[in-house]
Amino acid sequence: MKIEPQDLLSKMFQAAVNAAQPEHCIPPYLPDAPKGRTIVIGAGKASAAMAQALERHWDKGPISGVVVTRYGYGVPCDHIKILEASHPVPDQAGEDAAREILRTVSDLNEDDLVICLISGGGSSLLPLAGEGITLADKQAINKALLKSGASIGEMNTVRRHLSAIKGGRLAAACAPARVLNLLISDVPGDKPMDIASGPTVADPTTCEQALEIITRYGIEIPAAARALLESGDGETIKPDDPRLAHVTTHLVATPQLALLAAARVAEARGVRPVLLGDSIEGEARDVGKVMAGIALSVSQHGQPAQAPCVLLSGGETTVTLRGQGRGGRNVEFLLSTAIALNGAPGIYGLAGDTDGVDGQEEIAGAFCGPDTLERAWQQGIRPRASLDNNDGHGFFEALDDALVTGPTLTNVNDFRAILVLTPSD
Repeated sequence: MKIEPQDLLSKMFQAAVNAAQPEHCIPPYLPDAPKGRTIVIGAGKASAAMAQALERHWDKGPISGVVVTRYGYGVPCDHIKILEASHPVPDQAGEDAAREILRTVSDLNEDDLVICLISGGGSSLLPLAGEGITLADKQAINKALLKSGASIGEMNTVRRHLSAIKGGRLAAACAPARVLNLLISDVPGDKPMDIASGPTVADPTTCEQALEIITRYGIEIPAAARALLESGDGETIKPDDPRLAHVTTHLVATPQLALLAAARVAEARGVRPVLLGDSIEGEARDVGKVMAGIALSVSQHGQPAQAPCVLLSGGETTVTLRGQGRGGRNVEFLLSTAIALNGAPGIYGLAGDTDGVDGQEEIAGAFCGPDTLERAWQQGIRPRASLDNNDGHGFFEALDDALVTGPTLTNVNDFRAILVLTPSD
């Protein structure tokens, strides 16, 4: 059977997204009904869809609550209030939502159950600042972090210590009620404290570490934020805190599960999947060069696998902004990959964010192939200049190679697939 590269890559991406759909991954983790109330709270790009899935499968008595998701990601619920706010830069709606969630859990007792639905994006959607820090301060700090090249773990370490709700503080506010965390991971390593900056889990990191990260990347922060960190007053809730004694956490969907779903699609088409890891980090353009090198080794030497095969990876790369273009980490990766491949025959790629938004664009990612550079030159577009300007979206849109999905209502981070074919494929 002849392989149509873009069709196969698209089906693999869709399988990865489907594997993390709340409708599939929430029901197996639903608990028994408590003696008291069942309260649902949550934040993230998938939180509304998670709440909807919970409602559809909950037959154990009354439920109520509130979750906040990204603008455009809300879905109807009957009993759980759905709020929307800004991502990736927080806004007033997010701050208001965070306050409402805290009010919702302010009067619970030991017979009550809190089901907390958390997914990627929650850091920006719960921007309730620590003492003395304004929303404008949070917005400026968030923008600086996004531009700095810091890893997601480093960014979230800073965010937790400048927050009034993250770093376990929301879980502490739920005490003495029992808390069940259902998490969809979008972070390398699947650490709960890094998913939405861990509002309902313990945090072993410190204010001192947050200050070190700020210094390392030369990030300017307002005086009030620095004072909060230097004084230690921004310290988060630690693992031995008795208020977290009744917190249980489950990872219901992860990048690894998404990659395995994509691998099964490839195998069904006679293409060998090679999983290179679900937690790859680093500068997107550098990771692109590395992936191109592995693909060329497959094509030229049959190492580390024989073609036809597909190199699969996940994680979260970073982009250090150098230009003024329209970009995101997935299109930055793919453009760098295409440049490094330099038109090598039989090699195709897809990179996309499983939430449907790469950077701040309503575009998930893009495709590339052996003719990508040639078609760009024919239009007068210089690929290296586009990369230098961080203009991946502009580049691939001009070639009609953008991957547009709309809101997927889930988020297990980046998906990258490099397909290497033989001439007979």
